[in-house]
Amino acid sequence: MTPTHGSPAPAVGRRALLAGGAAAAGAALLGAGGPAHAASGAPWPTVIRLPDGFRPEGITVGGGPYAYLGSLGDGSVYRVDLRTGRGRIVSEGPGTPSVGLKLDGRGRLFVAGRGEGIRVVDAGSGRVLAAYRPATATPTFVNDVHLTPRAAWFTDSYQPVLYALPLGRGGALPAADEMVRLPLGGDWNQAPGEVVNANGITRTPDGKALLVVQSGAGVLHRVDPRTGVTRRVDLGDAPLLTNGDGLLLRGRTLYVVQNRQNAVDVLELSADGSSGVRRRRITDPAFDVPTTVAAYRGRLYLPNARFTTTPTPTTPYTLVAVPA
Repeated sequence: MTPTHGSPAPAVGRRALLAGGAAAAGAALLGAGGPAHAASGAPWPTVIRLPDGFRPEGITVGGGPYAYLGSLGDGSVYRVDLRTGRGRIVSEGPGTPSVGLKLDGRGRLFVAGRGEGIRVVDAGSGRVLAAYRPATATPTFVNDVHLTPRAAWFTDSYQPVLYALPLGRGGALPAADEMVRLPLGGDWNQAPGEVVNANGITRTPDGKALLVVQSGAGVLHRVDPRTGVTRRVDLGDAPLLTNGDGLLLRGRTLYVVQNRQNAVDVLELSADGSSGVRRRRITDPAFDVPTTVAAYRGRLYLPNARFTTTPTPTTPYTLVAVPA
């Protein structure tokens, strides 16, 4: 099945697309606890070398000690063993960027493909299972993705809209005309042109709404999945989330990557996600414009996209681990 177009869906079903994701998302991201040591007793690497010229952006970790990263260059997907740092390409790219990506419990990677829309990839074989092109104004920049048991939600950095792929029984992928297009309203103030607006996406701690960071404005929004109405999350006197990128929720703790700041802000949110306070900031000398974040065994893993370095086929790239 290869759907190619999306269309609006009735608002009545949108809340259901979010339901059921509160516990599952955190469990899939965090994995088991305990110190990060291999069976040999050797510590797991804290800096992992990726293929030269790979240009990583998105990262996802499943139930085991393996991370998947997408390439902004040719869209390939790289699988790396977090215990050893060894990895390989598991899906050859289509020649267009892969941005955010998430792995579900059925071994499928949901990949944001920037201007090329969305594709779903079998993580084992690398085969493209489905592809979707949102029916919306151009330009588009499908940037990041959040999974619930009932849907995959995507941001568009160039358009004030979210997309959702409703999942059927047994996780069945939707047909083209079942793709949801949810315009953003309320407090959302879209910067015009090819400016990065909506970027990272996750859920609220109570699982009833979505959280989206507006990168250029440095603002975190709570989004009603039924209506698209957004409300700015009240973070008190905390600094703006400038260049906010990937989001990771762990309980009520939200990690917000700020790429060109080489930092991760750690927020403690209210249950409904309407307010929060900044608790600390994580930095590391090994950061070089990290973009997204995943967690496993008490560590955060961040790919260095190196946006301030001109990419070449021999440019080195790394994945950095820091304590969560």
